[in-house]
Amino acid sequence: MSSTIETDEPSLRKLGIIAGAGRFPLMVLEGAQKAGCHVTVVGLRGLADAILADRADAFFWAGLPRLSRWIRILKRNRIQRVILAGSVKKTSMYGRFRLLRLLPDLRSLRIWFFELADKRNDTVLGAIANEFARNGIIMEECVKYSTEHMAPAGVLSKRQPSEADARDIEFGWHLAKEMGRLDIGQSIAIKETEVIAVEAIEGTDRMIERAGQLCSRGGWTLIKVAKPNQDMRFDVPTVGPETIAKLKENGARMLVIEAGKTLIVDREQMIAHANAAGIIILGREDQ
Repeated sequence: MSSTIETDEPSLRKLGIIAGAGRFPLMVLEGAQKAGCHVTVVGLRGLADAILADRADAFFWAGLPRLSRWIRILKRNRIQRVILAGSVKKTSMYGRFRLLRLLPDLRSLRIWFFELADKRNDTVLGAIANEFARNGIIMEECVKYSTEHMAPAGVLSKRQPSEADARDIEFGWHLAKEMGRLDIGQSIAIKETEVIAVEAIEGTDRMIERAGQLCSRGGWTLIKVAKPNQDMRFDVPTVGPETIAKLKENGARMLVIEAGKTLIVDREQMIAHANAAGIIILGREDQ
């Protein structure tokens, strides 16, 4: 791991990653390096995996609401392209004493309190992208270097959906898409053409737990979709082995994801866990 600036490398071969939680930042890093990029990672403190510091060409820690430091690091390392990768729990922005705990810089405060029309994900991330652009940094599609990990169409598990499952999928798919259009959440829980739970600020895992509590008989379906006209620079739906573990724990029968728009972390392991748990996985193309 090096934190030096390589001045002889063409700027187009340089890439910055703002890394949140989970495996996705490492997947982006590995894909970008395989493509020949020199990668500088800004790891969000308390979220990013420390292994990134050993794998990146250059690595720096930064606080979540420290946008000025993100930009300063990228500019000092002559980065003109950046990818946001990894999850951030938005609920942390609404806790008690949040300003003292998070210590946002003035740029972050200005955007959060004075420039946002609302606090929905696309609005916040769009404002961050605009701030990068004002500083000569272009935010790229987050899956640019990990397209091989996108969900294919078709049944991925051994178990096949039933006719009743097909009715739930058709019923829930359009509702989930409408939720996405409104930028409320990406996931919905359905059983027997009834909505059990919808995802909002709490995130998918906590929504799955709530669905399990509300539908103690189990047998429900999780549908996770991209937003209509999804901006692939941010907030791409992601599933993996941990998703299957949560679904099993909370009595789900099936996971439906949008083919071509959903990122799968550790696909083979996820499918193996689903088969062991008897959970159906279906990649559905939007129609």
